[in-house]
Amino acid sequence: MTASIHRIAVYCGANAGNDPHFIREAKRFGEQMAQHHIELVYGGGKYGMMGAVANAVLDNGGQVHGVITQELADRGTALERLSDLQIVPNMDIRKQKMMNLADGMVALPGGYGTLEEISEAISWTTIGDNHKPAAFYNYEGFYDPLHNMLRRMYYKGFAEKSFLDAIYFANHFDELIDFMTHYQAPAHRQYKKMH
Repeated sequence: MTASIHRIAVYCGANAGNDPHFIREAKRFGEQMAQHHIELVYGGGKYGMMGAVANAVLDNGGQVHGVITQELADRGTALERLSDLQIVPNMDIRKQKMMNLADGMVALPGGYGTLEEISEAISWTTIGDNHKPAAFYNYEGFYDPLHNMLRRMYYKGFAEKSFLDAIYFANHFDELIDFMTHYQAPAHRQYKKMH
C-alpha cells in the first residue's frame, strides 16, 4: 500500500549551526522538495535552517506554507516573501496545525525546538493520534546519538519494536520519500483496564 506525499512538515533549526555544510544541505533539501513537487509546511521563520529550506523551495518554484506564533511574528522572525503565512496564538496550536497540513513530518538538524516537535509526532504515534510518518534526516550522522537512545529505550523495555521500526532515519532524500510513501502506522498501544 502506498500513499501520496504532497506536503511535508519540516522541523529544523532557527539557527544556522556552526558548520556551513548544514545550511547547504538544507538548501539542497528544499530544492529536492520543489523538484518532486512536494509542498513545504514549516514554522514560517526566515532565519537559519528554516529560512534556508523555505527560500530554496520558493527559489525553485515550489509551494511553502508557514505557520508561526503571534509572539514570533511580532519579533520580526517571519519570512516576508511567504504568500501563505498563518499566525496562530501559541506553539501548541502551531504544532497541531503543521501536523494537520502535512502528509508526513521530518526533522532536519536543529536544536531543542526541533527535537520537541518531532518527539511529539513520534509519541502521538504510540497512542494512535498520529497516523502519518515521522522521520529524521540524518545528515552527516547528526541524529546517530538519538537513534541509539531510541534503540536503548526498546532494549530496556520502554518502547515496543513496532514503534521503534516506525521511526525512520534517512541519509538521502529519496530514501525519506520512499519510507513515507510506503509507511503504515503501527497499531496504537493498548492498555488493560484495572478492576
